[in-house]
Amino acid sequence: MANKIFGIDLGTTYSCIAYIDENGKPVVLKNAEGDLTTPSVVHFESPEEIHVGEAAKDSAVLYPDQVVTAVKRHIGEPGYQLTINGVTYKPEDVSSYVLKKLVGDATESLREENKLEEGEEIKDVVITCPAYFGVTERDATAAAGKIAGLNVLSIINEPTAAAISYGVTKTDTEKTVLVYDLGGGTFDITMIRISPNEIRVICTGGDKNLGGKDWDARILMFLNEQFQEETGSGDNVLDDPETLQELTLQAERAKKLLSVKPKAPIPVNYNGEHARVVLTREKFDELTADLLQRTIDRTKDMFAEAEKKGYHQSDVSEILLVGGSSKMPQVMTRIKAEFGIDAKLYDPDEAVAKGAAIYAQHIQDYNIKIEEVAKKSGQTVEQVQQKIEDGKTSLEDEAKKYGISTTAPGEDEFGGIGAVQKIINVSSRSFGIIALNGDDQRRLFNMILKNADLPAEVSKEFYTLADNQKMVSLEVYECMVMEDEVDPEMGKAVGTAQLNLAPGTAKGTPIQITFRLNPEGLLEVKGEERKSGNSIEAKFETKDKMTDAELEEAQRRNSKSSVD
Repeated sequence: MANKIFGIDLGTTYSCIAYIDENGKPVVLKNAEGDLTTPSVVHFESPEEIHVGEAAKDSAVLYPDQVVTAVKRHIGEPGYQLTINGVTYKPEDVSSYVLKKLVGDATESLREENKLEEGEEIKDVVITCPAYFGVTERDATAAAGKIAGLNVLSIINEPTAAAISYGVTKTDTEKTVLVYDLGGGTFDITMIRISPNEIRVICTGGDKNLGGKDWDARILMFLNEQFQEETGSGDNVLDDPETLQELTLQAERAKKLLSVKPKAPIPVNYNGEHARVVLTREKFDELTADLLQRTIDRTKDMFAEAEKKGYHQSDVSEILLVGGSSKMPQVMTRIKAEFGIDAKLYDPDEAVAKGAAIYAQHIQDYNIKIEEVAKKSGQTVEQVQQKIEDGKTSLEDEAKKYGISTTAPGEDEFGGIGAVQKIINVSSRSFGIIALNGDDQRRLFNMILKNADLPAEVSKEFYTLADNQKMVSLEVYECMVMEDEVDPEMGKAVGTAQLNLAPGTAKGTPIQITFRLNPEGLLEVKGEERKSGNSIEAKFETKDKMTDAELEEAQRRNSKSSVD
């Protein structure tokens, strides 16, 4: 187990961890409570005593100043922080405790099964994130892993992991699939083109503020209305913390029960008054119809963007349902009615973690094969990797050339999921630069558009405004709009770089601006005035990124805390 890599689904409401067992199969590991998923809820009882999971969830309403829920909605958000018990935490800090709980419980589980020796630890992981996450959110996710003492080898998109888990990547032909991921706190919709050796993300969309919790909230409102109607009370039962805590848990249980039963009884007790509310599936669907419609609207928005790249709704042959909230019958029924396809619901709570584990295992298999090829061919690992990346050869061809087995664990041939090494993602947003248009108005000129294939590189010429201009300010912005030119208020600043100009530079001198966005979403910007040869290059990483000192302090605090 010492060389194993684990896959982690760090979810908004629930998280889980998986690995590939000795038979080559993905397995989700149980937590200390015996559950396969752990609520992503953290209760900071004190700076040293921290509870994660079901116990923290049960305390969420009673101790609102100490319990943090759905922090993933804020990860990477500039300036967002929480002060609890006199300690300031960023979303990365909070998420690190969820990761520590997952890894700690998984370690104990494997030791009980004699699959992990005393002293051996889980270190190498692949963590998933929504496809729409930009570099800021991805860096923050990786930082959470680092704070928890983990070696984060990769951040993989949740829909890509789900597609791998469902096995749709095992294909001899090309197909286009739609991954509909309705979790507890977020909704993601992604269109993916799959061929034998490639997973290509076409388009992604969604709503980071829409998830199962919103369905729960509608049940809570209904319970309050029914209590008032049955008892004649004018009291709002949701104003009482203890009642709200109990009803919040009851609402989630009722939602889950309605996935398998036509109705769910829910007792409401408050201030000596009692009401027995029965929520039917039909009423539940009625109460939440607009929420479900929002997922359909976001899906249609995504299809509209996909059409700009030459892909259409009619290209989709399979729809994969992911996320615990996708188990609600209303989801499958609505998708069938809207798109005419019977969606596939398989292991929605665990699919993303299993896909991450499969991907993690094949990162390892891939690297081992690369090292074997390098050793037998007399090349360096870097030389072999470069030849493969340049398209001059493939790992399978190189392995066969030197008599190296192409069989991977759990596969008949390396041509199965183990061969899916090329994953093409898209930019989660547009990136551009501020300049004046023909009417001397400040505008945001987008260079790389949202949903552009990565890596992406675009160059355009801009011009100096006056004679003897001493410098050019490169104001880099990001936005969610797929248009070449927009109002700057539609975007937000990423950073600024200055290009110094040669003395005597004439008005209208062309300045070539180049934007490069790598597969991980790291943006590089170059400005060049060719006549003088002056140029400036800048890398725009995470805005509001944790400093080294902040990271070290968070690691120290995490290592000293007791998490259960």
